[in-house]
Amino acid sequence: MPNRLETHRVEAYNTAKQSENKMHDDAVARRFGFSGGLVPGVDVFAYMMHVPVARWGRDFLSRGLVEARFIKPVYDGETADVDATEHNGLLTIEVFSRTELCATGTASLPTAAPAVSLNDYIAVPVVAERKLVSPATFETGKWMSTAPRRWAGQDAAGYLADIREADPIFAREGLGHPGLIQRVMNRVLVDNTILGPWIHVGSRMQLLSAARVGDEITARAKVTANYEKKGHRFVELDALVVANGTTPLAYCQHTAIYQPREQTAA
Repeated sequence: MPNRLETHRVEAYNTAKQSENKMHDDAVARRFGFSGGLVPGVDVFAYMMHVPVARWGRDFLSRGLVEARFIKPVYDGETADVDATEHNGLLTIEVFSRTELCATGTASLPTAAPAVSLNDYIAVPVVAERKLVSPATFETGKWMSTAPRRWAGQDAAGYLADIREADPIFAREGLGHPGLIQRVMNRVLVDNTILGPWIHVGSRMQLLSAARVGDEITARAKVTANYEKKGHRFVELDALVVANGTTPLAYCQHTAIYQPREQTAA
């Protein structure tokens, strides 16, 4: 029988109000039909990670598998409830806000992390000069990278506060939160092109090693798809996220609308 886990309740916080992506700005988001600026999908993803980390601890951070889709917005200051049930080793996770289903996902704990070779993922320089996004920016088969990111000291503590994560495992063991890996995946897009308002819609992540606070994190990403659907322009990425140039942290598949239909038609 499915086992219902304790609800993780979060007061959502829009960490990206000042970001380059104006989909997080109240006025711009309203022009796209939303009630206000969107809480970043990577932060909703981070809310969801509380449940498998509470369930499996360090083991999940070292080899957990998670998938998430973002269906409706979560807004700043509103309550988000992360509900989960476990059945046959699989967590089914749902995020509700305003009584609406906003995100769905699953999490599991494989018996071992798959073996991954760094040599299978090409490390390329970040573009020297970003140009305005177009379908040609994300040519299928193209390799992209990110500028190094590091969260240490107050930055690491501030991140946990921003995502409302109080599980002591991160501070106690000096571990990086898996939501940081998703932030790096977003940087694949942002570091390589100038985007208008855009939306992260889904991710799949196989963790390979637990990140440490202060790790220098980069992504080696390949464009696997670039297409139009219902007027939106989508990009799909496959990537290896790496710590300190040597340690694979996660294999990720990342999907985003890089040109919403309202923008495409403008």
